[in-house]
Amino acid sequence: MSGITRFVVIRHGETDWNRQGRFQGQIDVPLNAAGLAQAQRLGERLAAEPADVLVASDLQRTRQTASPLVQAWRIDAEWLPMLREQAFGVLEGLDVPTIEREHPALWAGWIEHKAGFALPGGESVRQFHDRVMQAFATLAMAHAGRTVAVVTHGGVLDMLWRSARGEPLDGRRSCDIPNTGINRLHWRNGRLAIDQWADAAHLEGLPPLAVV
Repeated sequence: MSGITRFVVIRHGETDWNRQGRFQGQIDVPLNAAGLAQAQRLGERLAAEPADVLVASDLQRTRQTASPLVQAWRIDAEWLPMLREQAFGVLEGLDVPTIEREHPALWAGWIEHKAGFALPGGESVRQFHDRVMQAFATLAMAHAGRTVAVVTHGGVLDMLWRSARGEPLDGRRSCDIPNTGINRLHWRNGRLAIDQWADAAHLEGLPPLAVV
């Protein structure tokens, strides 16, 4: 089993911009009160399942989500820019009504969901996918035979889902990615496979999740 790297991949907790439907991208948005509560529940849920390694995107919302795991596992985390959300360029910080009004041509291009389409100042899905998969390949090779917890973003999880299931990069997202949902995958012989997806049982009793 030494050639298998196991991943526990977690989306960050909720932010106000999730609630508002804004494109967050790589803007450094903090968790809101609901997101902090979700992160705390996550830490309690996984306290008895420590990973060997903890890494996260270097943005505030992922660092805050990882904090309860750092405390529960008594482990240091490594903050990795390669695990950031897709860069949305000029649309970052804007909600859909504003984009439709101020950037109609860009919105028309975006909703075609083509892998090669890049917003000005941003990344295409294809570029983003390449970045994400290179980051996970590097982690898998560096930590073969170990379990790596990764706190990251919804877009990153979408790229993992598509890669593991052989789905095209074109088209809308087809999987659920709840805030602080737990996703278990493994990497073997250069290939990624899903063992469990979107486990959010630890959030029972909290307010409903944001929809984006």
